[in-house]
Amino acid sequence: MRYPHAEIEAKWQKFWEDKEIYKTNLSETSNKLYHLNMFIYPSGAKLHCGHWYHYGPSDSWARFRKLKGYNVFEPMGYDAFGLPAENYAIKTGIHPQDSTLNNIEDIRGQLKKIGCMYDWNAELMTCAPEYYKWNQWLFIQLYKKGLAYRKKAPVNWCPKDQTVLANEQVQADGTCERCGTAVIQKNLYQWFFKITDYAEELLDGLNKINWPEKTKLMQRNWIGKSVGAEATFKIDGSDEEIKVFTTRPDTLFGVTYVVLAPEHPLVDKLTTDEYKKQVGEYRDSIKSLTEIERTSTVKEKTGVPIGAFAINPVNGEKVPIWIADYALITYGTGCVMAVPGHDERDFEFATKFNLPIRKVILEDGKNEDDKLTEAFTDVGTMINSGQFNGLRSDECIKKITLWLEEKRFGRKKVNYRLRDWLISRQRYWGTPIPVIHCPECGEVLVDENDLPVELPYDVDFTLGGESPLARNEKFINVKCPKCRTDAKRDPDTMDTFVDSSWYHNRFLNPHYSEKIFDTSLTDKWMPVDMYVGGAEHATMHLLYARFIHKFLRDIGLEKTDEPYQTLKHQGTITNQGAKMSKSKGNVVNPDEFTVNYGADVFRLYLMFMGPYEMGGDWSDKGISGTDRFVNKVYDLFIRYKSILNEASPKNKYEINKLSDDEKFIYKKVNQTLKRVDDELEQFHFNTAIAALMELLNNLKNLDNCSKDLQAYVLERFAVMVAPLAPHLGEECWQLVGNETSLFEKPLWYEADPAGLVEDAVNIAVQVNGKLRSTVQVPVDSERETVKEIVFKDEKVLKHTNGKKIIKEIYVKNKIYNIVVK
Repeated sequence: MRYPHAEIEAKWQKFWEDKEIYKTNLSETSNKLYHLNMFIYPSGAKLHCGHWYHYGPSDSWARFRKLKGYNVFEPMGYDAFGLPAENYAIKTGIHPQDSTLNNIEDIRGQLKKIGCMYDWNAELMTCAPEYYKWNQWLFIQLYKKGLAYRKKAPVNWCPKDQTVLANEQVQADGTCERCGTAVIQKNLYQWFFKITDYAEELLDGLNKINWPEKTKLMQRNWIGKSVGAEATFKIDGSDEEIKVFTTRPDTLFGVTYVVLAPEHPLVDKLTTDEYKKQVGEYRDSIKSLTEIERTSTVKEKTGVPIGAFAINPVNGEKVPIWIADYALITYGTGCVMAVPGHDERDFEFATKFNLPIRKVILEDGKNEDDKLTEAFTDVGTMINSGQFNGLRSDECIKKITLWLEEKRFGRKKVNYRLRDWLISRQRYWGTPIPVIHCPECGEVLVDENDLPVELPYDVDFTLGGESPLARNEKFINVKCPKCRTDAKRDPDTMDTFVDSSWYHNRFLNPHYSEKIFDTSLTDKWMPVDMYVGGAEHATMHLLYARFIHKFLRDIGLEKTDEPYQTLKHQGTITNQGAKMSKSKGNVVNPDEFTVNYGADVFRLYLMFMGPYEMGGDWSDKGISGTDRFVNKVYDLFIRYKSILNEASPKNKYEINKLSDDEKFIYKKVNQTLKRVDDELEQFHFNTAIAALMELLNNLKNLDNCSKDLQAYVLERFAVMVAPLAPHLGEECWQLVGNETSLFEKPLWYEADPAGLVEDAVNIAVQVNGKLRSTVQVPVDSERETVKEIVFKDEKVLKHTNGKKIIKEIYVKNKIYNIVVK
């Protein structure tokens, strides 16, 4: 009989919804498990196979844990603000609010059809004023603590999307991660969150969380801690001075020039008249370059001198000051000391512009007079370095730093690659920034009692290089709350990563109105126990959420140090080698497959594609095999329908009292229980499904078993299949005669240890070191018993007959080695 998936899935989805099976009792925390998926962006493309691959298997893990007795909280919401809805509005004229709410309605229905056990009472959407009010409240708290500030800065600008991008949103080739347009630089007033104040703690916290090592390494590299020294170079003929950070103070005696970032304020002060024209031209020539392009190691080195000189603090030598695009105003001090003898980039630059190259560290085995053909960057002996001559260079890193401090020429310093989080966006569909700009009072925060500052509906979305909100007179023009002078609201909206930096807290009580979230629940349920989402968020969402969590802890709202204790990444499902996206036209709609095969078959097929963290390229060629498996399972349970009315299974059986068929099946069931348990725990869905397929093939002689053992086997099969194919699992559980729902009254069977013990093992037989056969022997057989079986094997005899046996080696339960001549 063909499995009637449409009828069965509708039946169980209605049952789960009517009974509120997945409504979590949040007051029960003794065995709590907060399982969260990165929430969905409600785009017009709805759910595609990539979303299914994220949410379906992750839900199977949560169901598995629920069956094992955990009080699982698994909510779902919508990351509803952002560029795609606004760009869609520009293209079609449909308002972002309207398209987003319509998409949410459709996606909610699709998510329910997957059969995920989301607690729909906890649903939230970030575009609701009741949610983004608390983004604004969070901004105000950061501002009050000096962690939100506005300044003019060179920023990444996407000409197509007409908005600022954070460094993390610019790809390695200098293009916008969303639309692929070449990103340019602009100087604009922008809002920043001071994530750099938490750099050290963000590094330390990585040691306390169970995350993929690759993701932790990406965050460590992004934060980029460097320990070194800050040295002060005075300016010849000026009271100004340049502070330079270096991780190699041992090379200070080799400085032959100093480089300033072209945007550095000292450039205007120090450039001499004769150099002003070429300095101005050079600055203009690099304006469009992104930081990624400027710091590329393969890009040709460019720069110009400014006519001024710095004085090296360690030897009093005057060295020329240059500007070059590889020096960044946003990194370190915006100044770089150049040591061409011992730095590859400086060597290339000095060679190109005929600047001096001085050797101050001698390579072992080389002569001081040998000419440098490339920068020497390893440890050697100090030369041309005053009182430090003759010492090893690695020892002098500390010695010269201490000497700088003693002479007040510098100090020990820790530097970070991490920049402050740029949160301003010159777009409409986002959270308005709660600041009023007054000509008299300056920046004035909106009173917390006046939150939310609501996003107006009537807005002109046309791109014009300014924020759309600036063109809405009713919104932008206000009175200053302090002096009542005519003032203007801030026209920008917040980066949507602000929305997702604390959303995990809000799920626990999404309509709570007294505070940003209900601390009576977050105190008990945070951190999230299992967080599942894409690895592409390593240096954006996952870093920002850790920062905001620590800030909320510091103002007394969180009790834990980290938001997500354990993190799993799903792989990416591609189509023809490219990530699925509506803009690429390669989205595979799952609806066609769920209509023809059902949600469970589609979920199983996606999980069976390969390791969950690997993903893969989409192909529907194997789905018929998964469909056959589901139909065979259903046929099996139809054949033994109501078996529990005929016999009651025992909890465990004495193996020596079972027939050979019963013993074989009993052991296979328990071995599969153990394997499925172990594999699901590790998110190894493909191997868990393979184990169930293998078990199904081993049940051919189930008719030869007693009725009660048949019931024992079938109940356990239904429970094992339930997290992977929840509708099928529920139906099978009911078919054998159970009156309750598996997910209403969860249970999981533990394997009988006696059933895990093998009676026989396979022994590899080698002749002269080559595998010639495999024989099955009783476990722990002695040598003579194994030898008798080995020398009856035709494959072994083929390679030993007529030859002299020199030696035989037997390793119990593993291998039998024969050496012949």
